[in-house]
Amino acid sequence: MFELNDNALGYLTSSVQFGFIIGTLFFAIFTIADRFSPSKIFALSAVFGALFNVAIIYNSNSLFSLLLFRFLTGFFLAGIYPVGMKIASDYFKEGLGKSLSFLVGALVLGTAFPHILKGFIDTSSWKPIIISTSIIAVLGGLLIFLFVPDGPNRIAAKKLNPTAFLSIFKNRKFRAASFGYFGHMWELYTFWAFVPIILKNYSIWHQNIEFNIPVLSFTIIAIGALGCIIAGYVAEKIGTKITAFTALLLSCICCLSSPFILMFTSPIFFISFLIFWGIVVIADSPLFSTLVAQNVEPQIKATALTIVNCIGFAITIISILILNILITTTNSLMVYMILGVGPILGLLSLRQTYFKT
Repeated sequence: MFELNDNALGYLTSSVQFGFIIGTLFFAIFTIADRFSPSKIFALSAVFGALFNVAIIYNSNSLFSLLLFRFLTGFFLAGIYPVGMKIASDYFKEGLGKSLSFLVGALVLGTAFPHILKGFIDTSSWKPIIISTSIIAVLGGLLIFLFVPDGPNRIAAKKLNPTAFLSIFKNRKFRAASFGYFGHMWELYTFWAFVPIILKNYSIWHQNIEFNIPVLSFTIIAIGALGCIIAGYVAEKIGTKITAFTALLLSCICCLSSPFILMFTSPIFFISFLIFWGIVVIADSPLFSTLVAQNVEPQIKATALTIVNCIGFAITIISILILNILITTTNSLMVYMILGVGPILGLLSLRQTYFKT
């Protein structure tokens, strides 16, 4: 409809990612969610993000306008996810890990949602999907604005502190939690992005095995919501640090063992492995966010969560690019072991700070 070339899809996807990174930097540098009402920022970001999202349906759009609208959609996403974690942290001093587990679980379901649409809906009619998701975003923003006021534990920053996002990394425990999160992010979105490709390649390597790739991709990603919730409850019993460390370790083991699992001819064993990987790959995410929030001054909590999200999301772009290059240049099953680099570095950082003997 827009007469775009083959490279346009990659540009449009990248513009959302770039918008999110710039948005999180903007929110962090100007300490937006620490100085102003997080609930109002969430609501406004949801509305503006939805408007720019739906703007791409107009037939008169050019590549430039499409790129701009996707960039602005990503920009305002920066006022939703990290700000949502800030809102949760303002309500829960105790049980923060569990509350963030439900929040991240909702994110996981949202990430998996397009795969199930592809499995059951004619996605060539893409405009109704864009309109529907935009309406849902506006409704979500309004629900937060009307029914979720700023939390009782909120301590507002009194003035602009543009260097706050740099000074927070001087805190050793905050730095360790952040590095654990960065290692986790190196693996997470790259795994999610390549789940359909892993399934497709397995079918190629083991002929006579056919998968419903969209439905299985949804299942493998969406099951992570359950992993988040379970991890949240486990963390209340044995502690946030040890639960996050264990989940990251299990996920790292999945990365390193993946080439050998791909050799198995049993599709049941293979799918079971991917489902387990889908559970542990995200289970530590809300726990790392909890550790980040707990190891920073309350006045700059939103800034801390936002800048950690910014760096983590930037890391995902690099890991996706590297794995994509490796997959297109070699047929080796060992390429997926590269996903283990981030978890290994994250585990080392956590061990040196939290588990010194």
